[in-house]
Amino acid sequence: MVHPARHTSTLEAIGAGAYVVDEQGRIVAANSRAARMLGRAADDLIGQDAHELLHRGPHGERLTPTQCSMRQAFHARRPAQAEEDYFARADGSVLPVSWMIAPYTTDGDDVTRTLVVFYTSQGAHKAGRPREQAAEPLSELERLALLAETTTQLTSTLDVDEAMRRLVALVLPRLADWAVIDLITERDEVWRTAVVQADGDILVRHEDLEGPMPPVPEESQMPLSRALRGLASTLADPDTYRRAAPDSGITAEQRRLFEATGIHSAAIAPLRSSRQVLGALTLGRTEKSGIFTVADLPLVEDMARRAAVALDNARLYQRQRAVAETMQNHLLPQMPRVPGLQMTVRYLPAPDASQVGGDWYDAFTLSDGATALAIGDVVGHDLEAAAGMAQLRNVLRAYAWSQQEPPSRIVQRLDEAIRPITDVTMATLILARVEQTDDGQWELTWTNAGHPPPLLITHDGLAHYLTDGHGLLLGTGVHAPRPDATTPLPPGSTLLLYTDGLIEAPGHTLDEGLNRLRQHAAALAHRPLPSFTDQLLRRVHPPGHDDVALLTLRTPPTAR
Repeated sequence: MVHPARHTSTLEAIGAGAYVVDEQGRIVAANSRAARMLGRAADDLIGQDAHELLHRGPHGERLTPTQCSMRQAFHARRPAQAEEDYFARADGSVLPVSWMIAPYTTDGDDVTRTLVVFYTSQGAHKAGRPREQAAEPLSELERLALLAETTTQLTSTLDVDEAMRRLVALVLPRLADWAVIDLITERDEVWRTAVVQADGDILVRHEDLEGPMPPVPEESQMPLSRALRGLASTLADPDTYRRAAPDSGITAEQRRLFEATGIHSAAIAPLRSSRQVLGALTLGRTEKSGIFTVADLPLVEDMARRAAVALDNARLYQRQRAVAETMQNHLLPQMPRVPGLQMTVRYLPAPDASQVGGDWYDAFTLSDGATALAIGDVVGHDLEAAAGMAQLRNVLRAYAWSQQEPPSRIVQRLDEAIRPITDVTMATLILARVEQTDDGQWELTWTNAGHPPPLLITHDGLAHYLTDGHGLLLGTGVHAPRPDATTPLPPGSTLLLYTDGLIEAPGHTLDEGLNRLRQHAAALAHRPLPSFTDQLLRRVHPPGHDDVALLTLRTPPTAR
């Protein structure tokens, strides 16, 4: 047998009047909202025949069982609902209600009981009583249009914060006066991410109500706690949180939210994807905006479901990006210390996680004392490209250290080996050798395998691209001899090696990108090398569709 107290604790979580009747139609449990709406003490309802006590016509007249649609559905043991009926209040007045009933049995108990959920209907004015006015519902066309817009807006971004901003803009002020988003982090902590109010068409964020939340309670039947466990959506109002002492820290925070915002009616739905519960969405209305009803819940649930899918995808994407960035950063090397030379490197990951991983740089001391510089771009992106980049770099280092040959011959060996011993299909590369001549001048020898040309800037701001030494990219299967090129590096000059993410932008030609880079590099020639590098990145404004690797080298101001 199910104890009535268990029924009552469950009914209290329902955001409407609710009671349970046994097989004879007698009330065995009722929540405090039902008692308050009916003007009776909850104990006065227990044991009463629900039909005899409550069911009335519009003028308070008693109904026979054949006149009462709820009674007929009860006897047929079938779910049913009605938009407008009337319940008797203790003071003799009638309460217009909408209701739903559902028969059920519990585990280990063969007794059939029936749950009745009711709320004030739109017909309250006919009975001459004040009522809680429900907001004007959306038409079916408006509802479908809103859901379509929700899908379009939320699936077109892979940024979690932007997705949440768009969700708030979709529901405010169209559906509510307040929107509250609680997210469960990947560490299973709850964070109140957004508390936003619609002030007319202006959205006002209340950061003082945001922040970390207590843990999700396992047993609490309060609406937000249930939503954060992925259970059904629920209606709530201030009385939901005022009628008893808080059963958890989250309940206490939700009470504080209702008090601080003046929310008079709320719909709370879980943010639940196919994989996990991600949080909860609370939509709140003030008293002037009317109340949420059970009929509003399917739309709120549908929007929350779409938001959860978008949020889950964004989190997966950002996790992939973080892994790729971490891998890339660990694989990129530290720069060697070369007496007389300054070197600075930068790596900017693309905002799109699928574009991270292919760009790389390297600098190391060769066995004969010269310094090798390399920069390249592996075709492809994400973790596979980052792994291929590491393979390519390691093979290049081994050949360059052991062979003591010109850059062209080293790259030719690398090209012959790329397919048999690495997972890289194609790649671009510049390999350069920097060393001092007998007269103390610095000299650059390089070969270029399909990569954007190096840029050399003199101390006086003369900038030109080093277009010699150009050959095919790696991985074509064509193993023709590759050219070398040599140029002096004047005192105080700056050499710039970079990847194509620095010069490519949608809607602009490659020549435009090269000219923009040359112009800004020349203007910054007098800056210290770290400032030169950072300011160049800031001014050129990489468009952000690809990652960017950058290596700068500066010779001493006077020859030794």
